[in-house]
Amino acid sequence: MANQEEIALSLARSPLYELAQELKARLTSFGGWEMPVQFVGILQEHEAVRNAAGMFDISHMGKFTLQGKNLISQLQYLVPSDLNRLQPGQAQYTVLLNPQAGIIDDIIFYYQGEDSTGEQRGVMIVNAATTHKDKAWLLQHLDQNQVRFQDISPEKVLIAVQGPKASSILQSFVQEDLTPVKAFGHLEATVLGKPGFIARTGYTGEDGFEVMVDPDVGLELWRSLVKAGVIPAGLGARDTLRLEAAMALYGQDIDDTTTPMEAGLGWLVHLDTKGDFIGRSILERQKAAGVQRRLVGLQLQGRNIARHGYQVLSQGVVVGEVTSGTLSPTLGYPIALAYVPTELATVSQQLEVEIRGKAYPAVVVKRPFYRSKNRINN
Repeated sequence: MANQEEIALSLARSPLYELAQELKARLTSFGGWEMPVQFVGILQEHEAVRNAAGMFDISHMGKFTLQGKNLISQLQYLVPSDLNRLQPGQAQYTVLLNPQAGIIDDIIFYYQGEDSTGEQRGVMIVNAATTHKDKAWLLQHLDQNQVRFQDISPEKVLIAVQGPKASSILQSFVQEDLTPVKAFGHLEATVLGKPGFIARTGYTGEDGFEVMVDPDVGLELWRSLVKAGVIPAGLGARDTLRLEAAMALYGQDIDDTTTPMEAGLGWLVHLDTKGDFIGRSILERQKAAGVQRRLVGLQLQGRNIARHGYQVLSQGVVVGEVTSGTLSPTLGYPIALAYVPTELATVSQQLEVEIRGKAYPAVVVKRPFYRSKNRINN
């Protein structure tokens, strides 16, 4: 068997890896990458994002550029969301679907508008572990005579600066005014005097930006943000933050066996305003007849944490499974996401979670568990 050193050497590393080492971050394997799980501590990093500003190296995520005269119409067939709604400078969170309407990946598509030749341009950000799968799927289904696809994942650094003070701090290093940029807005900007791409998106439930730049600019920006008081944060805080905001983690809460309707992502499905797309017939049937199971939020009593894979019970009978769970640093009690039968997916429904052989009470609650007062609206 391979030892830990051999495993580490086989993992990909971000261009900011040396900075994580300098800060003595604790590292872990994630999606084929060696990534920081924490720097100063998960709780401190979590609180920095909720109350001030924290930042994450998310360079491991897949980054694609797409360009062509019929780009939007080509992409329309691959997602359930109506991309024709997008104006230049707007983005859509959506999902790639297989023929069974299972989720291949959840993605964000940033529409950049038309260039002087009439070609439509866009950026797509996908999950790290699914980058190769997504790329193959897109190339299989896009007409490459009409759409130019480029995988720029290895060439760019991606830094997420999140929290109520993120905007004011980041502004110091960006030439363009960030104030007019709305939630899910984006622009091509000048970062530390160099070209960059900035989007007002994130995975924390707070206001913030994601900045894509060349590696040398990313290194300088990271160091500058640290000096400006932004707290570096790792995957541990990223997970507690996104779970409080009830944001799905691909591979745990959603995958190619779950549909948007089951996962509480029905708002991404625009059946009335767009034509055919992969998986449409399945989603039409689910909308008409309902689904057998739903992803729900659970609140547990005490401090017993429901982890991924734990069984959910109703009156002693196994009815579902936890997909994600943590002790919420902001709320002070355990929270979880789980799939349960639709008839049990109502708010205030009493359930139990089996933890180390014992059943503990849990109640279905509204999602998200936490809603920031600092988030801007679209």
